[in-house]
Amino acid sequence: MPDPSSNVLDQFRQGDIGAFELLFRKHRRAVYGWILRIVRDHAAAEDLTVESFWRIHCAHARFQPARPFEPWARRIATRAALDWLRARRPEGALTERVMADLPSVPAGNPGVAAEIRLKTAQAFARLPPRLRIAAVLSVVEEQPHKEVATALGISVTAAKLRVFRALRLLRKDLQQQGITP
Repeated sequence: MPDPSSNVLDQFRQGDIGAFELLFRKHRRAVYGWILRIVRDHAAAEDLTVESFWRIHCAHARFQPARPFEPWARRIATRAALDWLRARRPEGALTERVMADLPSVPAGNPGVAAEIRLKTAQAFARLPPRLRIAAVLSVVEEQPHKEVATALGISVTAAKLRVFRALRLLRKDLQQQGITP
């Protein structure tokens, strides 16, 4: 018996709107969640989810039905999120949600811990977008390097290198701010 999902993927590749709508309904939550992990902004993640599916729709002819849909959609969503991050100023306003997602620093003084969290969030915001997205996925979201590489459409070695460079820049930035990581 043929796999019904491969039939939908074949129809999507051929430009069938019904197949696209089915894939949208099936994968929109996963794509939204992935984008939210990257951009850390619910409103932006909603907009980028719509934009990602628009890009997916426009790229239907390049989709290979023999391969899984979700990793392909995730790469497209990652590129949309990266474009959004590049368009923002590096030291844009940091929301409480971003700071809340950073791990807390064990310190006796809550004021000192809050200052360290703020400076860490600011250091993340100053990273170049390509490095920031790799660091967020690897360090904050604790995604394995293979998953980061797949999302960014790069090799595992390149993902490891981006995370390493991001951590090196974060360490340097924090040291310049008087914080020893």
